[in-house]
Amino acid sequence: MPKPLTLEQFHPSDPQKARIGQLLFYDKILSGNKNISCGTCHHHDHGGGDGLSLGIGEGGIGVGPKRSAGTGEDRIRKRIPRNAPAFWNIGHKSIHTIFHDGRLSVSDIYGNGFNSPAEEWLPQGLDNITAAQALFPLTAQFEMAGNPKENQVAGAVHDRIDAAWPIIAKRVRVIPEYARLFEAAFDEVQTSKDINIVHIGNALGAFINAEWQSMDSPFDTYLASQTPLPQAAQRGMELFYGKANCAACHSGPLFTDQNFHALALPAFGPGRTRRFDPMARDVGRMGESDALEDAYRFRTPPLRNVALTAPYGHNGAFPTLKSMIEHHANPIASKAKWTRDMADLPSAPWLSAIDYVIQSDTREMARQNAALDIKPVALTNSEVADLETFLHSLTGKSGNARPMGRPSTVPSGLPVD
Repeated sequence: MPKPLTLEQFHPSDPQKARIGQLLFYDKILSGNKNISCGTCHHHDHGGGDGLSLGIGEGGIGVGPKRSAGTGEDRIRKRIPRNAPAFWNIGHKSIHTIFHDGRLSVSDIYGNGFNSPAEEWLPQGLDNITAAQALFPLTAQFEMAGNPKENQVAGAVHDRIDAAWPIIAKRVRVIPEYARLFEAAFDEVQTSKDINIVHIGNALGAFINAEWQSMDSPFDTYLASQTPLPQAAQRGMELFYGKANCAACHSGPLFTDQNFHALALPAFGPGRTRRFDPMARDVGRMGESDALEDAYRFRTPPLRNVALTAPYGHNGAFPTLKSMIEHHANPIASKAKWTRDMADLPSAPWLSAIDYVIQSDTREMARQNAALDIKPVALTNSEVADLETFLHSLTGKSGNARPMGRPSTVPSGLPVD
């Protein structure tokens, strides 16, 4: 059993910086075409996610499960290859690896504190891994940057990733309200000209770390005072740490070992392809490590407030906790009975030809089925239900009532999703 979470275990967040981060999080000024924000896909109304299997990024319309793929020339050109993860407790000091494939981690390899896709071009001075990760969606073509020739940000990214950040920073610092807020919150910012992408990342990190902190669930009460859980949840907890062996990977106070495991999830979507591997597949950790033994392995997700963040899996293949538990119990049987209507993919007829094309590649399917790190466990229907009840006990009492929430307006004047 893990020890209780405490405030001291989290990176501190300056309230003034977090306030700037809250505004930036929902301000579309950070996106190439000024039409999408961080909050569009990590929305307060959807537990910090978007409720979709695969995200609808730049060019989409709306928020959450009702978000559409857009129309006309502005419509999306590609689905986001993976499910949008929530940020619950990402500010915990133990977090050292982020993203489904772990492509961002704490490291001194490049002299800036992180091993990241930006390599040595990631700037120094970022406060923590949350601040670092906040910068990458801004430069991702199908997430927030947009397509080449559409805007300066997207064009700069295609030269080199760090060429885009000064453009984004200038957009922010020329807005008087942002200039005033940054000058008040950061000692080193004397005038608006001093504002750079590091300040923006640190403000976003301060907000994310503070806003998505959660340690007030019934399970937390149990850890702190041994107050019994309801009987079904208690039985589920005993299964979780016993027969079902969930804690082998979902361990520690955040319910993640931050390691990578292959679960043989049903494959669909455009895949996270590499330049030399243009198949519509997702090889998971191997895409970052280039190690064959990492093929189809994905980072263990934390489980606090997991009941608020459906659908589940790195590609959102399973719509309910029950279906995800059943897959863990018997992956091959679960995959055999999985149907396409279980994936929540907003209609995009121009992309339908590739949505499930990978499933027609029998050799690739055999490789994915063979890469399996969990052994089947025989669970009864009532045991599955008890496990689901226990996972609900990880939901914080304030899970849907965050301390800062979504702002009604942002300094750019752009609409807030």
